[in-house]
Amino acid sequence: MKFNHNNFHIHRRRNKALGVPELIAIALGGMVGGGIFTVLGISVATIGVYTPLAIALGGCIAALAAYSYIKLGVYYRDEGATYSFYKKTFPATPFAASLVGWWVIFGYIATLALYAYTFASYAISDFSFAENEWIRKLVAGGIIAVFTAINLWSVRGMGRIEDLMVYTKLIILVLISVVLINRGHTTIPQLLEDDQQFSLLGIMIVASVTFVAYEGFQLVINAVNEMERPERNIPRAIYAAIVLAILIYVVIALGAILAIPFEDIVRNEEYALAAGAADTLGSWGRGLVIAGALLATSSAISGTVFGASRQMAVIAHDGYFPALLARRHARIPVYAILTMALCAFALILAGTLRVILEFGSVTFLLVSLMMAWANFRIRHRTGSSLWVTVLAIIGLAAGTVFIFYYELITQPEQLIFIGGLYALLAVGAWLYARNNRVQLSES
Repeated sequence: MKFNHNNFHIHRRRNKALGVPELIAIALGGMVGGGIFTVLGISVATIGVYTPLAIALGGCIAALAAYSYIKLGVYYRDEGATYSFYKKTFPATPFAASLVGWWVIFGYIATLALYAYTFASYAISDFSFAENEWIRKLVAGGIIAVFTAINLWSVRGMGRIEDLMVYTKLIILVLISVVLINRGHTTIPQLLEDDQQFSLLGIMIVASVTFVAYEGFQLVINAVNEMERPERNIPRAIYAAIVLAILIYVVIALGAILAIPFEDIVRNEEYALAAGAADTLGSWGRGLVIAGALLATSSAISGTVFGASRQMAVIAHDGYFPALLARRHARIPVYAILTMALCAFALILAGTLRVILEFGSVTFLLVSLMMAWANFRIRHRTGSSLWVTVLAIIGLAAGTVFIFYYELITQPEQLIFIGGLYALLAVGAWLYARNNRVQLSES
């Protein structure tokens, strides 16, 4: 659910309706960020050769989530997307609207932290201090600061930088995939024979965790006022983009498990592709992988700071965040940008890559579940299939349960950390919802 360079394109093309190819590019720019670099090492460490299957299943969960976003997007035609959909569907429940707003924004903050952490892991992977956790966290904070400054500096300058990063990263990702597959030293049947420990539960857990790598498809809905025939183009663009993202992720995952020994991927899960690329592809290949990771995560950081800060300002304007966050200077939400950056850095300091990844995935699963529930409640108005909507609710709920179960049996201390974050978010959402209700009753 992050935002990217295409928001700038939208503002520059007010007089031109966006067609399906442009909308697909918007969604892909939002989805194909640093996700594959983040989840690959963790996935292989958990389920080995079944990683591509789990990544594809994660895409299927994303497609289920997209169904309700599409139906609500076509019905409401509101560029506010998630927050606006829930607020309009349940106008008498200010706490729920406030909670969705808080979850959405802190989901963005989690992805910002996730991509910054991954950027830092790859950026220092060639140095002797690559395993130093605090240096990695400081570098992550530094890259957030860089893109925070750029966002505060110039919207136009930000758009030009994004153009370069996004299109370059797509070329590099394709090149990495082709080279890895061609250099593969084993086959899938051989890997299946070597790995006899099939775990359906493990596959479902990893599929749920990888959901965060697909968030971003709803960017198409943010462009609803700039497109022609939303009822046709929104579903075409979103489903096509999800299919393409699945293909890109699966091909990269296949290339990695065929060309890089599992022990190398697992040992260096935070920068798995770079760690294994030197032996397989040589120094130039390692450099290419690192460049791809840095561009992908930089693009994701940049776009998330831009778009999510503006959504934070909108929610603050409605009274569910401090009023200061709604203020803008030259149309730039300065205080929202600074707040997002500081919160992301605080999350990096407090958590690990795994806990940030799992918090982000759970948050987006929960938000998507609430969208599916909203669509279920007005399915007769949105023209939604009862069975598909119910399947989406079951799939998203199951994904959330899988992650919590995994945390409970493997790292309960992380579950306590995540639970504490949700408790803080719930308290904040309740306080602002109550304050908003009091102000409305007095006016």
